[in-house]
Amino acid sequence: MKAAVLIVCTSVFLFFLTGCSLGGNAYRITKNYKPDDAQLYQTIVALDSAFFTNYNTCNVNLEQYASFYAEDIEFYHDNGGLINNKQALVDGTQKNICGKVTRELVKGSIEVYPIKDYGAVEIGLHKFHNSQEPQATPKVGRFTIIWKKESNGWKIAKVISLH
Repeated sequence: MKAAVLIVCTSVFLFFLTGCSLGGNAYRITKNYKPDDAQLYQTIVALDSAFFTNYNTCNVNLEQYASFYAEDIEFYHDNGGLINNKQALVDGTQKNICGKVTRELVKGSIEVYPIKDYGAVEIGLHKFHNSQEPQATPKVGRFTIIWKKESNGWKIAKVISLH
């Protein structure tokens, strides 16, 4: 009986220790991920980089940033709720993000999966640095982006952002 209690207590301790080593965040990178379609993977990774370069410097060219979004965008944020209006999303970014917040991708965290006859889903981890709170330690958050392939290129159709 004492041995069983010791095993349970040790397991609980290791669980919390692992969580603490991730900054109190249970998000992990998928081990041994290999894309089904290497070309699609490279395309989406390049789009992610271009989009978030614009996000991080949106005070320079907000129109370029806005061009990544589909007109019928749906943006789900665990703290902020749903935004399903492109102009409201861009305005909110301009007001709350530009010149204040930058995004850092967790290296090696992007996974890309094709969606037949539509586009792709991108899943990954990132951190946000807020210049208004320089002492704050950024937490790792999970994101999912649904990319839609349109006649004029790839557009972000849906986003789920979890922190």
